[in-house]
Amino acid sequence: MSDNVSNQADALSSHRLSQSFGPFCGRIFVEKNENATALSLYKNMLQTGFLPNNYTFSFVLRACTDNSPVGLASHAQVIKLGWESYDFVLNGLIHLYANWSSVEAARKLFDVSTCRDVITWTALINGYVKSGHLEFARELFDQMPERNEVSWSAMITGYVHMGMFREALELFNDMQLTGLRPNHAGIVGALTACSYLGSLDHGRWIHAYVDRNGTELDRVLGTALVDMYAKCGCIEIACSVFEKMPDKDVFAFTSLISGLANHGQSADAIQLFGRMQSEKVIPNEVTFICVLSACSRMGLVDEGLRIFNCMSVVYGIEPGVQHYGCMVDLLGRAGLLEEAKRLVREMPMEPDSYVLGALLNSCRVHGDVELGKETVESLVERGLDHGGVLVLLSNMYASSNQWDWVVKVRKEMGAKKVSKVPGCSSIEIDGSVSEFIAGDMSYLRVEDVMLVLLGIDNHLKFLLLADDNTNSNMIAY
Repeated sequence: MSDNVSNQADALSSHRLSQSFGPFCGRIFVEKNENATALSLYKNMLQTGFLPNNYTFSFVLRACTDNSPVGLASHAQVIKLGWESYDFVLNGLIHLYANWSSVEAARKLFDVSTCRDVITWTALINGYVKSGHLEFARELFDQMPERNEVSWSAMITGYVHMGMFREALELFNDMQLTGLRPNHAGIVGALTACSYLGSLDHGRWIHAYVDRNGTELDRVLGTALVDMYAKCGCIEIACSVFEKMPDKDVFAFTSLISGLANHGQSADAIQLFGRMQSEKVIPNEVTFICVLSACSRMGLVDEGLRIFNCMSVVYGIEPGVQHYGCMVDLLGRAGLLEEAKRLVREMPMEPDSYVLGALLNSCRVHGDVELGKETVESLVERGLDHGGVLVLLSNMYASSNQWDWVVKVRKEMGAKKVSKVPGCSSIEIDGSVSEFIAGDMSYLRVEDVMLVLLGIDNHLKFLLLADDNTNSNMIAY
């Protein structure tokens, strides 16, 4: 009798141990992103005859983000065991379906939830963001009874991913007014928005905030700062931030290489690429695009060819169409038009507008009208004859005094109703970014702008006239 009671007690103790120890171990594996191990533990638990509880499902559902069959089976078991009404289980299900971009299923679960907390709302917002439905995400965000830094960051990141950088930065500013401290994702998202808007003042403020709060300069945050300063014209500060990063990965190196090349410091970009290799950081496809562009700007044909060849031989990266475009630009700038033309013909893929555009620009620079005309015909065949291409061809004919062809190209543009995409520029003053588009007179203070430009023009003419008078006097003397 006592042995039977003892066995029952041991079984009960073992059952309780499994129900507590299993979820504890599962949570550890999930937090370490070892989802397969967590699911294996869950499977072993079921095979030994122990039923999962609501705490078990809290880690199981998180581990199923990349395993939809197991996730669906887990959802079925949640319903079977009656755990669906528990808030953190329901939040896990909403997060699971949202992560799969199954926002309709996630929304149904959200609608039946009777105890929605900030995690519930944020999980669905993330689902809408991931599936590209920013309008639904923002509508839900505005309806939230309370928001935390995660929900704010979810919307900021969503705007950034959809290219709505101005909205992202405005939302980041709104977050500051609430008194909430932005988390890591929110800071990185705001810095990315600053990069694309050229909003240096905002970027500097965020950098000061990071320093003031002692935030760790990890790979992601450090790279975001390097990219922001480089794109906002402060390449020296970008280099300084890069050197302060305790751990630099391929993205950090690539960001600075790109920044240096774009700021006319191609020699430093190529040198940094060499340092990257010496530090055993493996370059990726984007790294090679940046360093090949640097070679092109400096006219380093041999170095460019060496780097291009080492892509596949050393790193096993097959060159893509953009890499071929860089090489065509490199050869074309150096006046090696026949070699550039041959490379286009021998490409393993169809050349795109970037490749043919690089060849066409080289033809313009070196005055090869016939090859330029042939290149334009290739662009027309591929439906890539946009306004900029035809304008370039027209200018080439004009440079060689072939005015009949200039008229013909212009008439063709008129018949096709093709126009060149207008250029645009932006400037930041006192934290406010203004954008100007060529030919656009709708700006509120356009008259003031035109008046200032007229003043600058007259001043330059005066300086030029004064310089001419000085030179004349010196010659007479």
